[in-house]
Amino acid sequence: MNVVRRHPDWIKARAPVGQAVFGLKRLVREMKLHTVCEEACCPNLGECWSHGTATFMLMGDVCTRNCGFCAVVHGRPVRLDPDEPLRVAEAVERLGLKHVVVTSVDRDDLPDGGAAHFAATAHQIRARVPECTIEVLVPDFQGNEPSVRTVAGAEIDILNHNTETVPRLYKQARPGAKYERSLDLLRLAKEHRPGLVTKTGLMLGLGEERDEILAVLEDLVQVGCDILTLGQYLQPTKAHLPVARYLHPEEFAELSREGLRIGFGHVEAGPLVRSSYHAWEHVEAIRT
Repeated sequence: MNVVRRHPDWIKARAPVGQAVFGLKRLVREMKLHTVCEEACCPNLGECWSHGTATFMLMGDVCTRNCGFCAVVHGRPVRLDPDEPLRVAEAVERLGLKHVVVTSVDRDDLPDGGAAHFAATAHQIRARVPECTIEVLVPDFQGNEPSVRTVAGAEIDILNHNTETVPRLYKQARPGAKYERSLDLLRLAKEHRPGLVTKTGLMLGLGEERDEILAVLEDLVQVGCDILTLGQYLQPTKAHLPVARYLHPEEFAELSREGLRIGFGHVEAGPLVRSSYHAWEHVEAIRT
């Protein structure tokens, strides 16, 4: 029997309430957009939405993959909406965002995995809100190098791709992905555009060992990754992978120190940290 474990006392998220939260929710519905904040049941929705920040999710809310940790619905995705990039840009403008994160479901049904759609969205945002920094959180595009180059060469400031876990756990956590493919994406993006800031994230508590985590961090530094996020895996539903262990906040702090020591420009680590958590601060941290 798969039992959802009781969270320790240090895992507490702010309830999603307040005018800013309700206003952003109305805007998302009005403009027929999706956010990963809602679809992936992010514990930081309340804090981020109260800050006026959301991570927009392109290309629908149905994913072609079925990862064991993810709450996003798996199935047959919708057709691409050519007007979506413009609507996202309009939402960014209306919200007055200084930093925006744009992600997507996996679209393995598309020849380019949706790379051109990412690039079009970045172009529309840049045209409407030129001062806004743009971060894209992309899938692995099944290792398609032209797709990686398309996104890396777009009008973005940060390219984020999550490594998610250690290689040993890929088969159960990310059956449609490959560890080496994720490393290659980050390396290729940096080679194609050396000045581009690259970023990745790991969720901890799935059963990984400390030496495995450190080995992954070393691999990421070797491919030139600039920013790292480390957070606690939380089981979305009983149908998803169980939590093997809850890491204490001090363990996250120690891993953060280790990440900075081996060469990351910035590390955001903590039980509730997710890829986009405090993303608006990461740009400044890496540039100062």
